[in-house]
Amino acid sequence: MLLGILLTFHIIVCVALICVVLLQRSEGGALGMGGGPTGLMTARGAGDLLTRTTWILATLFFVLSLTLTFLTGREKSASSVVDRIKIDNLAPSSLNRPPVQPAQSAPAQPTTGPQPLQAPTPTVRNPFTGQAEPAAPAQPKP
Repeated sequence: MLLGILLTFHIIVCVALICVVLLQRSEGGALGMGGGPTGLMTARGAGDLLTRTTWILATLFFVLSLTLTFLTGREKSASSVVDRIKIDNLAPSSLNRPPVQPAQSAPAQPTTGPQPLQAPTPTVRNPFTGQAEPAAPAQPKP
């Protein structure tokens, strides 16, 4: 329950942080906020507000991330996969035994290795005659 609430709050903080960062101009001012010093909020004041808001949201983001990490680790407990395997019912003599092959109903086909691949003979189409001719083998350069 607590993890669900914290995760929801974390997502809201992430979306708000994205919006606040996108509202800022690259010079540090606010994008489109305030036209002049006579307005309700000056451009400098809007920039300061967005900068403070960014710092607060970023701090909340990191604190929530660490809190969620610690709480998730405690909820999963410190047990490993090996601790959850029930090895009490295993007999040590059965561990070194070869695996049992299932019985085959049809006679097995003799398996031979895969056949080697043969590349097709390359052909060159003569643009003047329109006929395909076998390509000449590549001559090694001296």
